[in-house]
Amino acid sequence: MNRTLSAIQEDIRSLPADEREILLRDLIADLDSATDKNVEAAWLEEAHRRLQEIESGSVTPIPADEVFSRIRKQLAG
Repeated sequence: MNRTLSAIQEDIRSLPADEREILLRDLIADLDSATDKNVEAAWLEEAHRRLQEIESGSVTPIPADEVFSRIRKQLAG
């Protein structure tokens, strides 16, 4: 049986809210489990590199509230 996406979406929308939530959580978990391990390793390596930069003093971190304040000014301006 080959159903169209729109037919599947229609069926999903007809489900009770709690069943749609279960389905959504299952689909998201399925997508999350497919995360490329190389990407995770690359982000971990990047985090370590940034921490070393902060600890060595080669960069100075900027507090988040200051960053957001600067962004708001740029967007307003």
